[in-house]
Amino acid sequence: MTELDLVGGPEAVTVTLADADPRWAEVYREHERRIREALATTGTVADVEHIGSTSVPGLAAKPIVDVVVAVDDVTAEEDWLDPLLAAGYVLRVREPGHRLVRTPERDVHVHVYDRGAPQVAEYLLLRDHLRRDDADRALYEETKRDLLSRRWDDMNDYADAKTEVIAAIKSRAREARDR
Repeated sequence: MTELDLVGGPEAVTVTLADADPRWAEVYREHERRIREALATTGTVADVEHIGSTSVPGLAAKPIVDVVVAVDDVTAEEDWLDPLLAAGYVLRVREPGHRLVRTPERDVHVHVYDRGAPQVAEYLLLRDHLRRDDADRALYEETKRDLLSRRWDDMNDYADAKTEVIAAIKSRAREARDR
């Protein structure tokens, strides 16, 4: 696989930012349980983590709970994809090393990677730093609020627009971690 397969094609999206909501943690826990139960039907062992802005208490976020699931082999879809589809998720993205399934309501995105994939470590680095660092958490929220003044034809474009700020925050996170 050498390219992105966006199941259903690009989607126009209105990006909204909601104030931090403690219910996001509850939504995550419910989906973590749902994912683990679904994967248990095939004996698939997975690491499951709450990532993204909804995983950071006090941070405004688009009201979509992001979950990362690490499996032994993301290309062995027979081990994990069918159980997740049976649990009510729908496939949205298939690309090298990454799959995304989501709820039909689009309020939960489940990113599936190989265990040990650097992307998983990067998600956790950012999440954990934003949970600890008030200044970077405020910077990230301000950046997202500024971007909301634009129209986004695809949520991926919105995500790309945050790249520079995220890279700077992760650089500071690495420095703090390595001290």
